[in-house]
Amino acid sequence: MTHAIDIIPLPFNRPGTGRSLRLHRFGRPGAGPKAYVQAGLHAGELPGMLVALDLVAKLAALDAAGQVRGEVLVLPLANPIGFDQVFQGRLLGRFELGGGVNFNRAYADLTDAVERRVRGQLGLDAATNVALVRQALRDSVAELVPQTDADALRKLLLGFAVDADVMLDLHCDSDAVMHLYTGTELWPGFADLSARLGCHAALLAGESGGDPFDEACSSVWWKLRARLPDGIPLPPACAATTIELRGEADVDDTQAKADADAILDHLRVRGVLAGTPAPLPAALCEGTPLAGVDRVRAPVAGVIAYHAALGDRVEAGQVVADIVDPWSGERFPCRAQAAGPVWSRRLERFATAGEVVMSIAGTEPLKEEGSGLLTAR
Repeated sequence: MTHAIDIIPLPFNRPGTGRSLRLHRFGRPGAGPKAYVQAGLHAGELPGMLVALDLVAKLAALDAAGQVRGEVLVLPLANPIGFDQVFQGRLLGRFELGGGVNFNRAYADLTDAVERRVRGQLGLDAATNVALVRQALRDSVAELVPQTDADALRKLLLGFAVDADVMLDLHCDSDAVMHLYTGTELWPGFADLSARLGCHAALLAGESGGDPFDEACSSVWWKLRARLPDGIPLPPACAATTIELRGEADVDDTQAKADADAILDHLRVRGVLAGTPAPLPAALCEGTPLAGVDRVRAPVAGVIAYHAALGDRVEAGQVVADIVDPWSGERFPCRAQAAGPVWSRRLERFATAGEVVMSIAGTEPLKEEGSGLLTAR
């Protein structure tokens, strides 16, 4: 198949306006394994857009050479609604301004709908079960009835991704080193991608809370399996991950090309692409629980003075930053609760009271799974 482009209008536009998605397709429609890659769901997070566009160019050449074994879909700008939200020169693409909901939250949990569709049909053959569940997922997404433009976008994105073998959602953090999020039981399959990208943290959870996009695609498999009788095989057939491509300011062509090459090598490992992947570099991290992340918060409002750099390993109790009151000059220390590498800080060196100023990848859980492990903001 040659490179194909679908232009998909978004519904619920206001009169006189219009938005659309531009979806790139490679390989053979319906062929497996299927990979789906999107960028810009948080529309102000720009590094992934360059990576996705480099993937498009390279996949077009690979497709022309017959190197795409399955099917690959790439969506470089997944959120034109957010990309249109500019206020006083600042792109505000993380939340839908009309309703205030994070664009990477509130995706439909399809577990109940899928269970109703496959009840009594699953047997002893894992491949047959996977095919039945994938069809049930497609049918369940098709029956979603959105009421807003943001929910209509969510439905479209789920429709592209929910039956994929591998789903990569490209994001970035505020000021960060490379890291990723994925399901705990998916980690062995993503360890090579983590190493190829140079991740400093790989954050694992079965349920993080808030229904983000990656979990809407992947967690239905283990949630459904937990409801099945013993002996009915159902593997986690959608390997989904959110890749955080460093920080907001890390928008660089050379870096984007290297990140795209790492992703292509991962797709070779997965069998989506033909060819031999590059040698695997040494891993910079092991998988650690998302519940073990230490979100260091500002005790008061003020200017942030950091004492630990990105990538530094800190110890529990260490002062990693001060919040400086610019009116009085008083300093308020911020201490780490957990030992581990610093993987994220605030790009803006100002914080309000209670705001997260640093994230550290600890190895022991500090919270319960599913209890708001992701930041609200």
